[in-house]
Amino acid sequence: MKKRDAYARAGVDVRRVKGIQRSLAATLESTFSARRGRVGFPVMGIGHYAGLIDLGDGRALAMHTDGVGTKVQVALLMRKFDTVGIDCVAMTVNDLICLGCEPLALLDYLALEQEDEFLVSEVMKGLVAGAREAETAIVGGETAVMGEMVKGFDLVSMGVGVVDRDRVLDGSKLRRGDRVVGVASSGLHSNGYTLARKVLLKNHDVGDYVPELGKTLGEEMLTPTRIYVKPVLEALGRFDLHAIGHITGGSFTKLKRLPGEKRLGFDLKLPRVPPVFRLIQKEGRLTDKDMLSTFNMGVGLCVCVSEGDAQELADHFSKRGFPSSVIGSLVPGGRVRVDSVFLSD
Repeated sequence: MKKRDAYARAGVDVRRVKGIQRSLAATLESTFSARRGRVGFPVMGIGHYAGLIDLGDGRALAMHTDGVGTKVQVALLMRKFDTVGIDCVAMTVNDLICLGCEPLALLDYLALEQEDEFLVSEVMKGLVAGAREAETAIVGGETAVMGEMVKGFDLVSMGVGVVDRDRVLDGSKLRRGDRVVGVASSGLHSNGYTLARKVLLKNHDVGDYVPELGKTLGEEMLTPTRIYVKPVLEALGRFDLHAIGHITGGSFTKLKRLPGEKRLGFDLKLPRVPPVFRLIQKEGRLTDKDMLSTFNMGVGLCVCVSEGDAQELADHFSKRGFPSSVIGSLVPGGRVRVDSVFLSD
C-alpha cells in the first residue's frame, strides 16, 4: 500500500477526488448533445479550467464555478469576512482567463448556518472589491440559511466569459522548448487550507504575531487571492500566449491538463519561496513533494510562450505589479518536475 501524502492524512485525498471527478466527467459528457441550435455544442470537455459552448458566431461562451474552501474557517476565527469575497471572485475569474477568455459576469452563492447581517455585508464588500478589480459584473446570486447542513458558512461563485473560438488556449499551441513564466502569488491564495490550518493552528492562534511572517498568522492566512485578469487580458493582446495554468488545488500537478494528449511535460525551478510556505513545511515536517503537490509555493499563475517572448512577457507582468520570472520550460515525457521533484497526478 502506498503511503498517503500529507494532504490525504489531513483529510483531503487528492487522488480519490480526481478519480471522482473523472467519473463525474464521464457521466456529464452524456449531456453534451442534449441541446443544439442556438446554444450550439461544447468545444471543450470537462476537466480543463472551464467548459466552453460554441455560440455559433465565431465565439465561445466559457462557464466555470469555484469556491473559497476551508479558508472560510480562518475568517470565522478572525470574525473578518471581507477578504474571502475577493477570493471568491478570484478563484473563478483566474480560471476563466486560462482559456484566453474575458470574464463578463458572476453569480455568488452564500450558504449560512444562521442569519448574520455583519457576515453577509462584509462578504459582499469583498465580492464587490474583487469584481471591480476583475472588471466583472456580479449580476445576481443566492443566499441560503441551512443550519442543519452548514456549520459557519460556505462561499461559491459561478462565472461566464467569452473568447473567439480561434483564440481559445486549449494547449494546441504548446511546443517542446516553450518557456514558462511564473507570476507571483500573494500567499496561500485559497487552496490547501485543510492542511495549512491543521499545521499552523496546532501551535498558534490566528492572533499570534509570527516574526517570520512579519504579521499575525490570521492576517497572513486571510491575504486574498491575487486577481490576474487585467495583466493577462493585456498580454493576450500583445503576445502569442500558448497556455495558462492557474495554480490552485493540486498545485503544479494541474499543469498536466494543459498539453492535452500531447506527451509534453514541465521542468520548473521555483523562485524564492515566501516565508509562509517555509513555516508550514517546517512545522508540519512535510516533504518537498507534499508541499509542491498542495501549495502554490509563491507562483499563482504559469504562462507558457515561445522562448523568444518569455523574458518580455515576464517584464510585462512585473511592470504591472505582478512580480514574474521565467521559471522553466516544456519538455518531452508528459511529467511535471519542480525543483528536481517529480509530481504524480
